[in-house]
Amino acid sequence: MVNPIPAAQVSSVKDIAQVEVKPEVKVEIQNLSFFYGRNQVLRNVSLDVPAYQVTAMIGPSGCGKTTLLRCLNRMHDLYPGNRYEGSVRLYPGGTDILGPGMDPIRVRMRFGMVFQKPNPFPKSIYENVAYGLRLQGMNKRRDLDERVEKALRESALWDEVKSRLHQLAHNLSGGQQQRLCIARAIATDPDVVLFDEPTSALDPIATSKIEELIVEMKKRVTVIIVTHNLQQAGRISDRTAFMYLGELIEFGETNRLFTNPAKPQTEDYISGRFG
Repeated sequence: MVNPIPAAQVSSVKDIAQVEVKPEVKVEIQNLSFFYGRNQVLRNVSLDVPAYQVTAMIGPSGCGKTTLLRCLNRMHDLYPGNRYEGSVRLYPGGTDILGPGMDPIRVRMRFGMVFQKPNPFPKSIYENVAYGLRLQGMNKRRDLDERVEKALRESALWDEVKSRLHQLAHNLSGGQQQRLCIARAIATDPDVVLFDEPTSALDPIATSKIEELIVEMKKRVTVIIVTHNLQQAGRISDRTAFMYLGELIEFGETNRLFTNPAKPQTEDYISGRFG
């Protein structure tokens, strides 16, 4: 005979169903501030990004969304005078990617990034995808062939380009170029893939393909996307972070945040009162 659950612990079966299972944390951002010289752009942002989910970042232009995204793969290190405070830990392991001695190149291998406009290298389709693999020291042709094909299949591009892998990537359409950039980003098996408004320069059909691809990708990697398109955030994200003036105002499950925001600033932005 199975012993019943004591009423003091759970009053009903309904209570069990309402207990939210906390997802595994992939990226732990703690008290992150960022400065362009003397100009502070991010202010004490703390956020736990769940593993194998899509996390969207929304907010008006200039609120710090893209700045935060670029902190995660140390893009700001490319320019002098920039400064981080706080920590960004990657799990499992809990390594602080902003810690002393961390190689930004190695960080970027763990955090792949896809930008607003497609930016394929002036190389062949094949060499675009193989670029990061070569940086990792992979030089055997058979290994490269397998990894390039795998990345192109996972980015839903293989069938369209398999007969012209050695043609210039710039010959592809805009939507194909963006999917190639996704293939390049995932070829090195990153832990997280960052998207900075990846469909803003694309037509609706190409946008739909990218959105379907992002939803499929979360089975294998953690995804963080910056978007100005609230409908897009609602369609593809599991959780949403609303930022304003460099601060994180609210973070939670997307459905809850869009239908019942906890903060008045969030409600004002979602309802179109500003932004």
